[in-house]
Amino acid sequence: MKYDIFFSISQTPVGGVLPSEAAMLRSFFEQVEAADRLGYSTAWVAESHLSSQVQKSNRSPVIPHWRGEVGLNTDILQLAPRIFARTRSIEVGSAVMNLLCNGGPIAHAERVATFLALHGLDPSEKRRLHVGFSSGRFEFISEAHGVVPRDELERAAWPALRGQVFAEACEVFLRLLQGETLSSVEVAPTELTRGHFRTEEAWTKVREIARATGRWSEEGRISVPPRWAFEALRIVPQAVRRELLDLTLGSHDAELQRAVNVVAPVKVFNLSITRPEVIEATHERMAGAYHPDGGPWRREYMPRTTMVFLNEEPGLSVAQRRAAAQAEARTALAAYWSALEGTVDPARVEREAQNAVVGDAGMVASQLRERFHPEDRLMLWFDFFNHDSRRVIANMEAFMERVAPLVAAGG
Repeated sequence: MKYDIFFSISQTPVGGVLPSEAAMLRSFFEQVEAADRLGYSTAWVAESHLSSQVQKSNRSPVIPHWRGEVGLNTDILQLAPRIFARTRSIEVGSAVMNLLCNGGPIAHAERVATFLALHGLDPSEKRRLHVGFSSGRFEFISEAHGVVPRDELERAAWPALRGQVFAEACEVFLRLLQGETLSSVEVAPTELTRGHFRTEEAWTKVREIARATGRWSEEGRISVPPRWAFEALRIVPQAVRRELLDLTLGSHDAELQRAVNVVAPVKVFNLSITRPEVIEATHERMAGAYHPDGGPWRREYMPRTTMVFLNEEPGLSVAQRRAAAQAEARTALAAYWSALEGTVDPARVEREAQNAVVGDAGMVASQLRERFHPEDRLMLWFDFFNHDSRRVIANMEAFMERVAPLVAAGG
């Protein structure tokens, strides 16, 4: 197995303690330096935008019970150089970059190219930037940047159309990063069909608006003007080392996974809670869809988020360590769901605890062998609702020094 690490940098109270922004960032750098020393492959860092605390006061709060901020990293392209400067071998990834905000796909493509130009100035540099990209978790972030319905039809179709807007952004972003000169008329047109809608009722409403406004075609398609309309352009700089860039899509949309790989090799994210049959279907699909420039598809190209509740504290018996890890998992998960939804469903907490790996080194190793393929890549999440940096690092150390060898040995 390959072991990456995930950092949330989530500034929310844990056990009544709310660290300052500076304390959060200092802990993060302390932990990422430890991850580098311990041999984790890639440090994936969560991305968030705009204050979730302030957004709670708006007309449609998305997480009204959350205290503090979901995340403090807003720009992997500013954070990554600091990580690279403080480490020796670990690579850096965004989990995930929102392509719809902060200027949209054109601006993001140019910013990534600029990063690569600077990062690659040293000819001996081999470490890659892993750009995981998506449409973002919370719609209010994109709304603040103007990604909103533009007319009556788009308002009615928005739940379905938003995914198509992201598909348009993906194509623009990837083709510009490939060095193309591109205009919006060369981008695949956005069209809506019955298959984009979950219910017949929603489709019928949009179809009637399309007919009334002259946008309905006899082929059963509704044409939508491009979100980003532009004449021919090309981003600068162009002379960048593209081998230092690795791309990963944050979407379960099978058609989009295929479409992005028409342009460039793009891997996919997956979550630990995803059903096994969906994971295997994704591997099967990507084996045929992965862009040939990336070589044959490999299981490690789908990093899987995995929460880790590990207890190897000295002075405790095996039974005490296992019980303490179970208690830590339930406490953290209960706090998370209480913050996210305002209530705690014990059945959900128990379900999530089953999806995590929980216990002492022996138990965690056994769970990893049972649940994951030997060639999987895991994004291990140690700082989940845990601001005790000393303990987080101790768990990172225990995993690599005790768990990983047990997994490799098969016992």
